[in-house]
Amino acid sequence: MVSHAPVQHTGSDTERTTPWQWVSVLVLSLSTFVVVTSEMLPVGVLTPMADGLRIAPGSAGFSLTITGLVTAVTAPAVPRLLGAHDRRLVLVVAMVVLAAGNALTAVSQGFGLLVVSRIVLGIGMGAVWGLAAAVATRLVAPRNTALAVSATVSGVAAASVAGVPLGTLISNGFGWRAAFAALAAGSVLLAAGLLLTLPRLPRPEDPQGADAVAGHEGLLRSRPVVSGLVLVLLLVTAHFAAYTYVRPVLEERTALAPGSIALVLLVYGLFGLIGNFVAGSLAARRARGTVLGLTGGIALSIGLLALVSTTALLTGVSVALWGLTYGGLSVAGQIWMTQAAPHRVEHVTGVYVGVFTAAIALGAFLGGTVVEGAGITTLLWSAAVLAALALAVGFAGKPGGAPATVPATGTGALPG
Repeated sequence: MVSHAPVQHTGSDTERTTPWQWVSVLVLSLSTFVVVTSEMLPVGVLTPMADGLRIAPGSAGFSLTITGLVTAVTAPAVPRLLGAHDRRLVLVVAMVVLAAGNALTAVSQGFGLLVVSRIVLGIGMGAVWGLAAAVATRLVAPRNTALAVSATVSGVAAASVAGVPLGTLISNGFGWRAAFAALAAGSVLLAAGLLLTLPRLPRPEDPQGADAVAGHEGLLRSRPVVSGLVLVLLLVTAHFAAYTYVRPVLEERTALAPGSIALVLLVYGLFGLIGNFVAGSLAARRARGTVLGLTGGIALSIGLLALVSTTALLTGVSVALWGLTYGGLSVAGQIWMTQAAPHRVEHVTGVYVGVFTAAIALGAFLGGTVVEGAGITTLLWSAAVLAALALAVGFAGKPGGAPATVPATGTGALPG
């Protein structure tokens, strides 16, 4: 029988994570998988989705902007608004909201209802993604927190490995609406899974006694946090400006068939999943250096794609490098943030996710604007330059402090 007693950690180095605790981490990881697949699926079905809604591909791509903007507002607000509410129940409700957003997308007949559906989706996504990494540190023994966060965030990379390609295949066989309907059903199942597997998760104690507003203000006075957030803002904007329109790149410049496009996206996702766990291991020791390495790799891969995207094999190599480097960014950036603010994990996670998703929105918007006005080639080179600028900001910024230790409450940062 499942126990829903509040989670407690002693902070002992000898404490072990039970198999059932790992099951709860798995369900949380699957939830982030469905969340990010729901957000990113328009990338894989952009052309048929635009045709079905009778809108331009650029307008369909703007749906990511809508979701990103809503998530950017929701994620930082979640720690302020939750109060003492059980985080487990909040995650359950958020997954139900996500299901509603996907269902509305599946039945949309035009741009208007698509906008509404993506707003609903963004609310659910902001709550889940804003809490997931902070909750993961509370589900396992302190010595396993880095692995728990990597596993939870692996849902983001796995969304590219299986989610977006699988959605693309479903779209090719049954239509793009069926893909969103499947995500709605999956969201409902995972809401039930979270309710069954997670313990009660009351508000974590604040060791510094600061309220949420003061916590956010303090974060924005931390130079390591701010430099990391600026890098993420520039880099994720560059990534999504290009990645949102990767299907048109593969169709127009590489002349790939729909089945081959799904395979290329699968290659991207597989390397992204590898990058997630490799970067998580490296970032637990050197978060800033890991993020800088990933940033350089993303800039290089987009630049290579601009140069060689007319050749199928070289395009595959460029996309694999792109997946490997971007796949590790989310977990490495998360670890950087939690090491920089070890006693404000929920706050810094919310701010980080807010900036991250705002950058997704900005990238999708800028990508659509450039594609409509100047074309695919200009888009790729612009994204590569912006990623290089993010790298320059990272090198110029003040290095973060030493890796943080886990507070005795089990709600703190990742171990160094």
